[in-house]
Order: sequence, then C-alpha cells, then structure tokens
Amino acid sequence: MSVVKMKEILHRAVDEDYFVPAFNVCNLESFRAVVEGASETSSPVIVQLSMGGRRHVGNPSAFLKYMMDYADSIPVPVAFNHDHCPDVDSAIEAIAIGFSGVMFDGSHLPFEENVRQTRLVVEAGMEKGVAIEAELGRIPGFEDLVFSGHAEYTDPLMAVEFVNRTGCSSLAVSVGTSHGGVESPDYLSLDFDQLKAIHEALPGFPLVLHGAASLPPHLVDDVNSVGGKVPYLRNCSEEAISKCGSLGVCKANMDVDNFLCFTREVRKCLIENPEKYDPRVYMKRGMDGFRAEVEHKIRSVAKSVSRSWIEG
Repeated sequence: MSVVKMKEILHRAVDEDYFVPAFNVCNLESFRAVVEGASETSSPVIVQLSMGGRRHVGNPSAFLKYMMDYADSIPVPVAFNHDHCPDVDSAIEAIAIGFSGVMFDGSHLPFEENVRQTRLVVEAGMEKGVAIEAELGRIPGFEDLVFSGHAEYTDPLMAVEFVNRTGCSSLAVSVGTSHGGVESPDYLSLDFDQLKAIHEALPGFPLVLHGAASLPPHLVDDVNSVGGKVPYLRNCSEEAISKCGSLGVCKANMDVDNFLCFTREVRKCLIENPEKYDPRVYMKRGMDGFRAEVEHKIRSVAKSVSRSWIEG
C-alpha cells in the first residue's frame, strides 16, 4: 500500500534533510499529473485539496476515497493533506473526511487566539492520528479564502512557545515567500537567517514553506503568447527554495507554476487544433504539462528523486 500517513512522510524528510513537494489538485487530471510525476521520479509526494478544491469536486469524501484507491497502485509514498482550513469547523470537517494531514491557518488571528483555536483542532485530530499543520506569521497574497496584505516573519521564540502550547505536528513559517506572487521587479528574497534561527530553535521539528512556486517569467510568457493575460508577479527563486530542505523544511507547497503549465498546454492545443472539441484531448494536454512541471520541481527544486521507500 503506497498511501502513507502525513506524520511518516514528514518525519522521514526531516531525518534525511530534504523536503517533500506538496501539490494542490482539483480534478482527475491534476491528481494524475502529481502521482504519475512522483512515480516517474521515484519521489514521495503530498497531494492536497484546498477549500476551493473541496467545493469544486462537490463530494470531497468520495474524491478522497477515489484518490486513495488510485494511489494504492502508485509505487511511491503518497500522503493526503487538506490545505488552508480558515476556521476550526472546516478543519474538523477535513479530519472527518479522512485526510491524514490537515492544515489549520490561524495566522490571521492574534497570537493567543491562534494558539487556542489551533489547540482545538489538534485535540480533534488526536483521536484519528491526524497530523495538524499550523501557521505562525503572515505570508502576503491570496491563499484560497485567506488573504494577507503584508509579510510578518515568524519569530523563533514565539514559534517555540506556539508549538509547545498547541502540540501541532508541523509549522508553516513566514520567511519571505508569498501566496500567488506579488508585484516586484525581481525574485523575492528568502530570509535564510530567519529560517535558520527558527530551525535552531525547533531542532528536528517539521517546518513547512508555503508559496514555494517561483512564477518564472518564461512560464508567464508562455501563457501570454497563446492568448493569456497573466500579470507578471514574482516569488522566491527555485534556487532559493531548493536550499530550504537543509534548514528544517520538510514540506513545500508549490502550485502556481503547475497551473501555468496546464493552462499553456490547453490554450496551445485549442489554437493548434481548432476543430477539436473533445475535452479529453485538451485536458490530456493540460495534464501532461502539469506532470512535466511536477517532475521538474521534484528533480530540480525539492531534489527528492529516488527518496521512495516503497518497494516495487
């Protein structure tokens, strides 16, 4: 069985100083792109569903069951995480749906209230052995239903207090990345000193990096060359993201670049084949573009190739 618990996939990454890429999916094509890309590279992978994705699939319990059944045939470790639950109720619902990992985002709350609500989710997850990811600090940009207009870096000492008081399984930190990109003339700077300080304050504890897609300009160029009007936003470079595995980061969320590749291929297919109207044709092209970017992230950024511990 290749479906593994979030706790196992996180702690193996921490012990071996690398991070597992986490990708949000919303349909069959995006899901297949992720697990097949991971299989091709023999990499562990985390499949995520966001609140928006949860609404999109209509029946998240049935969708999760399908994905887990499918993943049983994938010869690499696959863990399923619910991304960015903005309140306690939605996080408890995600636990009930059957995810082995749930991210509760209380970063928009005052510290004490973030601690209180995170603890409620952790206690709910304990009964089913669910790993609860929390967030401290603020990451600018939109993430599904959560928005922050500014960055607020995670304080190392507050992080220690937060982890001790909440009992969370992993912690998403703010050290320079953004959700979905921000306006900037160049790549954003990732604060390695801040990340190192957090890692040293919490040795051996799983840290998470959100906003780990890089929005390279050539991908935006590709989409816009086939009729898109995507703005040129920036995030941290792939080279910077890649260095984080040695500083306690064991999970990195990387999505926007995959979406750009999917969109590019769908647009190209429809332009090149105007007579085609079968969704299977252009959705297959989109899936292939998404999968190629997943493999690129695994090989060149996460560098988690051949980290699978599943036999066969």
